[in-house]
Amino acid sequence: MSEPEVAYYKVSPLAQPRTARFWPRKLPYIAVLALTLLGAAYTGVLHQPLIGYWEFLAVATGLVCVTKGWLHTHDSKARFRMVWTQALHWLAFLVAMNIVLSPDVQRMLPAPATGLALLMLLALGTFVAGVHVSWQICVLGLIMAFCARLIA
Repeated sequence: MSEPEVAYYKVSPLAQPRTARFWPRKLPYIAVLALTLLGAAYTGVLHQPLIGYWEFLAVATGLVCVTKGWLHTHDSKARFRMVWTQALHWLAFLVAMNIVLSPDVQRMLPAPATGLALLMLLALGTFVAGVHVSWQICVLGLIMAFCARLIA
């Protein structure tokens, strides 16, 4: 008698359950959203705007956008253009955030309003970046805007 044959199969990464593939891909979006809400809540509760925090968050969101765009762009010339347009886009929003955080504007806005204004700027920046990069980033911007509405 011969021994029974044992079939060894390689398991493809695509054979994993959908939820196992879903969460790692969505983690950057969830992290950006959680950090955004944390910053808005902190500003609203303690009545102190977090200047460095919002700047960091804009840069982090920009990096998520560039990473997403990089994965979907295969031509080196298109990648170069995408990186520069995203860099200029997020630089413009950093300037707008710094205007909101300037002492002259801060005298007119209470801290909770500052947090909401920064959240709305970040939501707008994220949505507009998503128009050029990915629909998922657009959705992230819409969720940020909806959360700002809930916080208000």
